[in-house]
Amino acid sequence: MPELPEVETTKRGIENQICHKRIVEIQIRHTQLRWPVPVELKTRLPGLVVESVKRRGKYLLLKTAAGHILIHLGMSGHLRVLSQSTPPGKHDHIDLVFEDGTCLRYQDTRRFGAWLWTDQAPEDHPLLSKLGPEPLSDAFNPDYLWQATRDRNTAIKSFMMNSHQLVGVGNIYANESLFLSGLHPLKPAKDLSKLECANLVTQIRQVLSVAIEQGGTTLKDFLSPSGRPGYFVQKLLVYGRADQPCLNCGTAIERAVHFQRASYVCPICQPQPKKSRAKQEKTSK
Repeated sequence: MPELPEVETTKRGIENQICHKRIVEIQIRHTQLRWPVPVELKTRLPGLVVESVKRRGKYLLLKTAAGHILIHLGMSGHLRVLSQSTPPGKHDHIDLVFEDGTCLRYQDTRRFGAWLWTDQAPEDHPLLSKLGPEPLSDAFNPDYLWQATRDRNTAIKSFMMNSHQLVGVGNIYANESLFLSGLHPLKPAKDLSKLECANLVTQIRQVLSVAIEQGGTTLKDFLSPSGRPGYFVQKLLVYGRADQPCLNCGTAIERAVHFQRASYVCPICQPQPKKSRAKQEKTSK
């Protein structure tokens, strides 16, 4: 699934190609994505100019004078800027067509993405209003993480991946950040010290920044707007490296399933909390 770096890569890839262009039509070949594509887009969009492209969490916001188009890439969606004359493929569901003959084409094999419309402030939209801070913004800092975790008995990995607490830290980036911070995924969030909070904030920001620089993580379904996959996978330290030696200590990386997602952990560099270890052993019996 495209996560924050992939969506940011997409945003940077399309904004210079569609900003300040006038829309002449929208072609909707399949109306049923995660939610129905609003029919009103066919009459609302022609004549409007795309003023800017922003990202909030994993949503792209295309601003016009009349409102915003909200786009989510879902599990397998991606956007490309092409000549309108390029024949659409089987899974090319939407074309936003501009007066210069180009179009923003949306492809989504699984059709779990979204194209929505709001004429209100986008931050008030139900899908955006309860999102946590952006991890690369000033709002996400050691003091925020410290205060937000004080009464949270949930595991730190679960906390990190909760979009109401923090947006855009998907499974790959959570694994990498926790490894670099020396934290076990099951450590209760409330047990983090101030120093651990500061270190985790630094590592999350660093991991995401590097991933964006590399163009996103190579996943089976992810392509940047240029059609190229990301290359951050070449720099992964722990994710996907089960049974391989830890790059810090040489101990074999262990794979476990936490909260229905794969966790990759070095048992030496990321010691499991005693409470969660005891609970896990009791459950196994």
